[in-house]
Amino acid sequence: MVAPLSSDTPLSPLRTIAVIGLGTMGTGITEVLAKAGREVIGIDISEAQAARSLAAVEASTARAVQRGRLTEQERTEVLARVRVSTDLRTAADADLVIEVAPESYEIKQQIFRELDGLVRPETILATGTNALSVTRLAADSARPERVLGLHFFNPAPAMKLVEVVSSVLTAPTAVTAVTNLALDLGKEPVAVGDRPGFVADGLLFGYLNQAAAMFEARYASREDIDAAMRLGCGLPMGPLALLDLIGVDTARTVLEAMYAESHDRLHAPAPILKQLSEAGLTGRKSGRGFYTYDAPNRATVVPDAQTPLSGAGGAPGRPVSSVGVAGSGTMASGIAEVFAKAGYDVVLAARSEEKAQTAKARIGKSLSRSVDKGRLTAETAAQILDRITPAGSYDAFADVDLALEAVAEDLEIKQQLFATLDKVCKPGAVLATTTSSLPVVACARATSRPQDVIGMHFFNPAPAMKLVEVVRTVLTADDVHATVREVCGRIKKHAVDCGDRAGFIVNALLFPYLNNAIKMVQEHYASLDDIDAAMKLGGGYPMGPFELLDVVGLDVSLAIEKVLHREFRDPGLAPAPLLEHLVAAGCLGRKTGRGFREYARR
Repeated sequence: MVAPLSSDTPLSPLRTIAVIGLGTMGTGITEVLAKAGREVIGIDISEAQAARSLAAVEASTARAVQRGRLTEQERTEVLARVRVSTDLRTAADADLVIEVAPESYEIKQQIFRELDGLVRPETILATGTNALSVTRLAADSARPERVLGLHFFNPAPAMKLVEVVSSVLTAPTAVTAVTNLALDLGKEPVAVGDRPGFVADGLLFGYLNQAAAMFEARYASREDIDAAMRLGCGLPMGPLALLDLIGVDTARTVLEAMYAESHDRLHAPAPILKQLSEAGLTGRKSGRGFYTYDAPNRATVVPDAQTPLSGAGGAPGRPVSSVGVAGSGTMASGIAEVFAKAGYDVVLAARSEEKAQTAKARIGKSLSRSVDKGRLTAETAAQILDRITPAGSYDAFADVDLALEAVAEDLEIKQQLFATLDKVCKPGAVLATTTSSLPVVACARATSRPQDVIGMHFFNPAPAMKLVEVVRTVLTADDVHATVREVCGRIKKHAVDCGDRAGFIVNALLFPYLNNAIKMVQEHYASLDDIDAAMKLGGGYPMGPFELLDVVGLDVSLAIEKVLHREFRDPGLAPAPLLEHLVAAGCLGRKTGRGFREYARR
């Protein structure tokens, strides 16, 4: 009988480590371990795959030598620490075994059962799963206290995050040992409990699933969805390109496991994931998924039947030489600055001359900062500012070709403004709203010319952010759409097309992800800091969800969540109660000094 691993059982140092499954992830983990001075036994049922894995480590370390990251001597030592095998018995002397076999209970449980009869009593068994229950795998083992999850992210040599997953059966000493190993590997371990997806993938895959559903519904093109999330949120990859990289089949497996536990419709795999998987169109590894690639396992996208035609013909746009911007806040002044920089004459109108002058002064300060940083000459800045005419009445919009409102995000206020624009703007002028969540068609119907109304959703700060969501209603004329697309090109913005529904592309994908992060904290699954770290390190996000929520404002976030919930009627989109409680308490984020975190008062 084997002695159990109690919380005070001393563990031998994790010097010899077996990695079972030598696909991309297993190979990456092998390289990381060997570089950190561990003896590594790579095991795969396929002799050819084991050989490919070893060759991949040799090639990767050779590149590291060429780039000056390793010396030739260090490379020789790294390779000497790696051996590969097809025999599971070679793991017998390992201090730690990490399995990264296919995401199947049957396969993983068979490996664990065999290891039970091979390894020493104190050996720790780690699963690399991100979709299956660690507890279920542990319970099937003869020594569940030594089983845990060790979830690396792809590519393992580059990604800093490692999720250390405990089940209710895991001994604390085992957790401590692998946490210390992760630190020794130069990784940042995050302790999480056992549920499908853990932290990073638990948040990431819900977002990816919604993006797939958005594409499947033909709401926006794959290119526009991906561009919107890269440019609007600063993400390194768009969601559909990321699904192709991860593997469409892998994403489907993870989502099935998440849905089995949560029963949340947001986790139910979009049907297109099943269709692509069963057709063998699993992404980069097969050469085709949401996109088509020049060869399997290659990153170069090639044109296919869904690729937009460049310079495709259509209705010609209307001429635009003068622009009216309604509003006096940060967004209005930022948009006015963008148009003036592009050579347009701009009328910046507010409810009073004083407010309009204040908004113009804000633009002057912004231009001065650009001069100080060497981005503009003083002469150019003066010319830009001279193109902006402040006005205390919307009557000044009488001759503009494009009138764009950036007033408060309140439908009644916007409708009143559009009724005014309808009266003062000349026939043929394009009327645009910058709303981020309200129905554009409701603004259009406040006018006698709904065909001239369109959405132009800029992102804050407008001078810096490249994205504009161009929102057509069912009434918008083709030449109005063409006009706005042409204008976006002239002001050097990347336009993406989307329909008139709540959240458009970016907010419809971003805010459910933020809401799910709040639910994780509300359920005491993980801490604010661990969730923020997981998404920055594991997902490449520029900010963690709670950092972002505090910047956006919890009141603004709650309002958008409510709009999305009303529009789509999905219970999974209901705002997290914790968000509602913080807003009710006046904890709105950085602007009030306290949101999810506390901030020093300025």
